[in-house]
Amino acid sequence: MSLESDIAVLRNVPLFEDLHADQLRLLAFGAERRRLHRDEFVFREDARSDAGLVIVSGEIALLRGRPAHQTVVGTYGPGTLLGEMALITETRRPTSARTLTDCELIRITRPLFRRMLEEYPDYAAGLHAKLKDRLAEMTGDILAMEHRFTG
Repeated sequence: MSLESDIAVLRNVPLFEDLHADQLRLLAFGAERRRLHRDEFVFREDARSDAGLVIVSGEIALLRGRPAHQTVVGTYGPGTLLGEMALITETRRPTSARTLTDCELIRITRPLFRRMLEEYPDYAAGLHAKLKDRLAEMTGDILAMEHRFTG
């Protein structure tokens, strides 16, 4: 696929929706393309995570647990960003990811994303505000369920 088609895919990822054309071009140019066949692991649970992956085509299942007892947490298709937190901080994969079909992915490393944040501080500030709002929302959701965990 071309650089322009990668830019079009990235433009539809919510985390990147505020990026301008030049910023998307930098991200697409620095990212790498991966093709995987059906039933291949993209990553394994608890592995060190250093990149986010955007699904260009195909479908991927997120799995939790040991191989003999894995449960499907969710299935995701084109436009989904897997490993969003890995773009921002050192982390471990909370799940395994396995392809359900042949897939094409765009792999964005943490150093590439950090370069974006350094070169475009306005985007970094906007991202900070989004993450802050999402954290506040998640905290509110957890507090709303508190009664279920106290006896």
